[in-house]
Amino acid sequence: MKHTLSLFTIAALSLLAIGCYASKTEKDLHPASVEVPKGMQTAVVGAGCFWCVEAFFESLEGVNEVVSGYAGGSEASPTYYQVARGETSHAEVVQIIYDPEVIPYRKLIDFFWTTHDATRSDGVWPDFGSQYRSILLYQNEAEREAIASSRQAYESKTGNKVATEIKALNTFYPAESYHQNYAENNPNDRYVVGVLNPKLKKLGLK
Repeated sequence: MKHTLSLFTIAALSLLAIGCYASKTEKDLHPASVEVPKGMQTAVVGAGCFWCVEAFFESLEGVNEVVSGYAGGSEASPTYYQVARGETSHAEVVQIIYDPEVIPYRKLIDFFWTTHDATRSDGVWPDFGSQYRSILLYQNEAEREAIASSRQAYESKTGNKVATEIKALNTFYPAESYHQNYAENNPNDRYVVGVLNPKLKKLGLK
Protein backbone atom coordinates (compact mmCIF):
# COMPACT_ATOMS: atom_id res chain seq x y z
CA MET A 1 0.00 0.00 0.00
CA LYS A 2 2.80 2.43 0.82
CA HIS A 3 4.43 1.72 -2.51
CA THR A 4 1.14 2.38 -4.35
CA LEU A 5 0.57 5.61 -2.44
CA SER A 6 4.08 6.75 -3.27
CA LEU A 7 3.55 6.18 -6.97
CA PHE A 8 0.23 8.04 -6.82
CA THR A 9 1.85 10.98 -5.06
CA ILE A 10 4.63 11.14 -7.63
CA ALA A 11 2.11 11.04 -10.45
CA ALA A 12 0.07 13.84 -8.87
CA LEU A 13 3.11 16.02 -8.39
CA SER A 14 4.16 15.40 -11.96
CA LEU A 15 0.75 16.55 -13.15
CA LEU A 16 0.94 19.79 -11.22
CA ALA A 17 4.50 20.42 -12.30
CA ILE A 18 3.54 20.67 -15.97
CA GLY A 19 1.71 23.93 -15.28
CA CYS A 20 0.02 25.75 -18.12
CA TYR A 21 2.58 24.53 -20.60
CA ALA A 22 1.64 22.94 -23.90
CA SER A 23 3.90 20.59 -25.80
CA LYS A 24 5.30 21.95 -29.01
CA THR A 25 3.05 20.93 -31.87
CA GLU A 26 2.84 21.31 -35.61
CA LYS A 27 -0.29 23.38 -35.31
CA ASP A 28 -0.44 26.96 -36.44
CA LEU A 29 1.97 29.00 -34.32
CA HIS A 30 0.82 32.37 -35.62
CA PRO A 31 -1.18 34.68 -33.33
CA ALA A 32 -4.93 34.20 -33.58
CA SER A 33 -6.95 36.65 -35.63
CA VAL A 34 -9.50 38.55 -33.55
CA GLU A 35 -12.62 40.31 -34.76
CA VAL A 36 -14.98 42.16 -32.44
CA PRO A 37 -18.54 42.08 -33.79
CA LYS A 38 -20.49 45.31 -34.00
CA GLY A 39 -22.15 46.18 -30.72
CA MET A 40 -19.75 44.08 -28.68
CA GLN A 41 -17.18 45.36 -26.19
CA THR A 42 -13.98 43.88 -24.79
CA ALA A 43 -12.48 43.33 -21.35
CA VAL A 44 -8.98 42.09 -20.54
CA VAL A 45 -8.27 40.08 -17.38
CA GLY A 46 -5.73 37.58 -16.11
CA ALA A 47 -6.25 34.95 -13.41
CA GLY A 48 -3.60 32.32 -13.96
CA CYS A 49 -3.40 29.91 -16.88
CA PHE A 50 -5.38 31.36 -19.77
CA TRP A 51 -6.73 27.93 -20.71
CA CYS A 52 -8.68 28.02 -17.43
CA VAL A 53 -9.73 31.66 -17.56
CA GLU A 54 -10.97 31.26 -21.13
CA ALA A 55 -13.24 28.39 -20.09
CA PHE A 56 -14.54 30.26 -17.02
CA PHE A 57 -15.72 33.32 -18.92
CA GLU A 58 -17.06 31.44 -21.92
CA SER A 59 -19.63 29.95 -19.56
CA LEU A 60 -21.26 33.34 -18.94
CA GLU A 61 -24.37 34.41 -20.78
CA GLY A 62 -23.64 37.47 -22.88
CA VAL A 63 -20.03 36.51 -23.61
CA ASN A 64 -19.55 36.10 -27.35
CA GLU A 65 -15.94 34.88 -27.40
CA VAL A 66 -12.88 34.69 -25.18
CA VAL A 67 -9.42 35.02 -26.69
CA SER A 68 -6.28 33.86 -24.88
CA GLY A 69 -3.30 36.19 -25.07
CA TYR A 70 -0.66 38.26 -23.33
CA ALA A 71 -0.66 41.75 -21.78
CA GLY A 72 0.60 43.80 -18.88
CA GLY A 73 4.24 43.92 -19.97
CA SER A 74 6.45 46.08 -22.14
CA GLU A 75 7.90 43.64 -24.68
CA ALA A 76 6.44 43.73 -28.20
CA SER A 77 4.92 40.64 -29.82
CA PRO A 78 5.64 38.12 -27.04
CA THR A 79 5.40 34.39 -27.75
CA TYR A 80 3.95 31.67 -25.55
CA TYR A 81 7.30 30.13 -24.76
CA GLN A 82 8.77 33.52 -23.80
CA VAL A 83 5.85 34.31 -21.49
CA ALA A 84 5.50 30.81 -20.02
CA ARG A 85 9.21 30.73 -19.17
CA GLY A 86 9.00 34.10 -17.43
CA GLU A 87 11.19 35.79 -20.02
CA THR A 88 8.86 38.80 -20.36
CA SER A 89 6.96 41.12 -18.04
CA HIS A 90 3.64 40.04 -19.58
CA ALA A 91 0.96 37.91 -17.95
CA GLU A 92 -1.24 35.28 -19.53
CA VAL A 93 -4.61 37.01 -19.97
CA VAL A 94 -7.83 36.72 -21.92
CA GLN A 95 -9.75 39.24 -23.97
CA ILE A 96 -13.46 38.83 -23.29
CA ILE A 97 -15.72 39.87 -26.17
CA TYR A 98 -19.14 40.49 -24.68
CA ASP A 99 -22.53 42.07 -25.25
CA PRO A 100 -22.92 44.94 -22.75
CA GLU A 101 -26.70 44.78 -23.21
CA VAL A 102 -26.67 41.28 -21.70
CA ILE A 103 -23.79 41.40 -19.23
CA PRO A 104 -22.24 44.69 -18.08
CA TYR A 105 -18.53 45.11 -17.45
CA ARG A 106 -19.05 45.32 -13.69
CA LYS A 107 -20.58 41.82 -13.62
CA LEU A 108 -17.55 40.44 -15.45
CA ILE A 109 -15.32 41.88 -12.74
CA ASP A 110 -17.56 40.65 -9.93
CA PHE A 111 -17.26 37.16 -11.43
CA PHE A 112 -13.48 37.56 -11.84
CA TRP A 113 -12.89 37.61 -8.07
CA THR A 114 -14.67 34.28 -7.63
CA THR A 115 -12.52 32.39 -10.15
CA HIS A 116 -9.24 32.34 -8.19
CA ASP A 117 -7.41 33.35 -5.02
CA ALA A 118 -6.89 37.04 -5.71
CA THR A 119 -5.06 37.56 -2.40
CA ARG A 120 -1.83 36.15 -3.86
CA SER A 121 0.53 38.13 -6.04
CA ASP A 122 2.74 35.21 -7.06
CA GLY A 123 0.41 33.40 -9.44
CA VAL A 124 -2.66 31.19 -9.35
CA TRP A 125 -2.47 27.57 -8.22
CA PRO A 126 -0.94 25.40 -9.59
CA ASP A 127 0.94 27.92 -11.77
CA PHE A 128 3.21 30.36 -10.01
CA GLY A 129 5.33 33.20 -11.34
CA SER A 130 4.56 36.73 -12.49
CA GLN A 131 3.29 35.43 -15.83
CA TYR A 132 0.36 33.83 -13.97
CA ARG A 133 -0.42 36.80 -11.72
CA SER A 134 -3.90 38.10 -11.06
CA ILE A 135 -4.34 41.23 -13.18
CA LEU A 136 -7.07 43.56 -14.40
CA LEU A 137 -6.37 45.88 -17.34
CA TYR A 138 -8.78 48.76 -17.83
CA GLN A 139 -9.25 50.54 -21.15
CA ASN A 140 -10.99 53.70 -19.98
CA GLU A 141 -12.03 55.60 -16.88
CA ALA A 142 -15.40 53.86 -16.66
CA GLU A 143 -13.69 50.47 -16.48
CA ARG A 144 -11.21 51.73 -13.89
CA GLU A 145 -14.05 52.97 -11.70
CA ALA A 146 -15.99 49.71 -12.12
CA ILE A 147 -12.92 47.72 -11.04
CA ALA A 148 -12.39 49.92 -7.98
CA SER A 149 -16.03 49.64 -6.94
CA SER A 150 -16.13 45.88 -7.50
CA ARG A 151 -12.89 45.38 -5.61
CA GLN A 152 -14.14 47.38 -2.63
CA ALA A 153 -17.39 45.41 -2.56
CA TYR A 154 -15.55 42.07 -2.74
CA GLU A 155 -13.09 42.98 0.01
CA SER A 156 -15.89 44.24 2.26
CA LYS A 157 -17.95 41.09 1.72
CA THR A 158 -15.13 38.58 2.17
CA GLY A 159 -12.69 40.37 4.45
CA ASN A 160 -9.96 39.50 1.95
CA LYS A 161 -7.35 41.99 0.79
CA VAL A 162 -6.78 41.37 -2.90
CA ALA A 163 -3.32 41.57 -4.45
CA THR A 164 -4.52 41.83 -8.04
CA GLU A 165 -2.48 44.17 -10.22
CA ILE A 166 -4.69 46.88 -11.70
CA LYS A 167 -3.34 49.01 -14.54
CA ALA A 168 -4.20 50.58 -17.86
CA LEU A 169 -4.09 48.26 -20.86
CA ASN A 170 -1.32 49.07 -23.29
CA THR A 171 -1.60 46.31 -25.90
CA PHE A 172 -3.35 42.96 -25.95
CA TYR A 173 -1.43 40.35 -27.94
CA PRO A 174 -3.53 37.35 -29.03
CA ALA A 175 -1.85 34.04 -28.27
CA GLU A 176 -0.96 31.51 -30.93
CA SER A 177 -3.93 29.84 -32.61
CA TYR A 178 -3.45 26.46 -30.97
CA HIS A 179 -4.12 27.97 -27.55
CA GLN A 180 -7.58 29.21 -28.49
CA ASN A 181 -10.49 27.09 -27.18
CA TYR A 182 -7.80 24.86 -25.72
CA ALA A 183 -9.98 22.88 -23.33
CA GLU A 184 -12.62 22.23 -25.97
CA ASN A 185 -10.04 21.12 -28.52
CA ASN A 186 -7.94 19.10 -26.07
CA PRO A 187 -10.37 17.44 -23.62
CA ASN A 188 -7.91 14.68 -22.73
CA ASP A 189 -4.97 16.98 -22.01
CA ARG A 190 -3.53 16.25 -18.54
CA TYR A 191 -3.86 19.85 -17.45
CA VAL A 192 -7.45 20.07 -18.65
CA VAL A 193 -8.41 16.83 -16.87
CA GLY A 194 -6.39 17.34 -13.69
CA VAL A 195 -6.61 21.09 -13.12
CA LEU A 196 -9.17 22.87 -15.31
CA ASN A 197 -12.07 20.44 -14.96
CA PRO A 198 -11.88 20.38 -11.13
CA LYS A 199 -11.81 24.20 -11.11
CA LEU A 200 -14.90 24.33 -13.34
CA LYS A 201 -16.67 21.87 -11.03
CA LYS A 202 -15.76 23.95 -7.97
CA LEU A 203 -17.27 27.03 -9.64
CA GLY A 204 -20.38 25.09 -10.59
CA LEU A 205 -19.59 25.42 -14.29
CA LYS A 206 -19.43 22.87 -17.09
